[in-house]
Amino acid sequence: MTNIRQGNDKRESPNNIQLVIYMRKTQSAGGVVVGPDGRILITNQNGNSWSLPKGHIDPGEDEVAAAKREIYEETGVRPENLRLIKKLGSYQRHKISKTGSDDKTEIKTIHMFLFQTEQTALSPTDPHNPKAVWLGKEKVAERLTHPRDKEFFRKVISELSKISSKRGR
Repeated sequence: MTNIRQGNDKRESPNNIQLVIYMRKTQSAGGVVVGPDGRILITNQNGNSWSLPKGHIDPGEDEVAAAKREIYEETGVRPENLRLIKKLGSYQRHKISKTGSDDKTEIKTIHMFLFQTEQTALSPTDPHNPKAVWLGKEKVAERLTHPRDKEFFRKVISELSKISSKRGR
């Protein structure tokens, strides 16, 4: 028997021992950052997964401020060097565990924004995100680790083409 109420998963084992698994719900913010040559910024998390730069929203912090802070921590691109283009949308996924699999104890709602920057130098300050790289937009989805990140990026890739075509004018 499985009952799920308000994010909690209650399961009965074959020995009728009830397990209660609590699922934490968190809010995150981040961005698709387009560089001066049209490439996209991605980060390595814990050495075992690739992601768009994003992370938790601190108490009292708005989504855009959190996105800019997380981009800075994970890539070194300074907040004042990020130009907000638009909100791309939100999606949900589980947190990635240190082994690279889904951590079912936490479900994140991730708010993503589209940014442009002229800064190309990268120097992450977050020890859990030791590496950041610029990739051509056609290679980003294949490098992203989490299926929900890939799905989200594929949905918004047309927005990136609009930026590239405006730069060519």
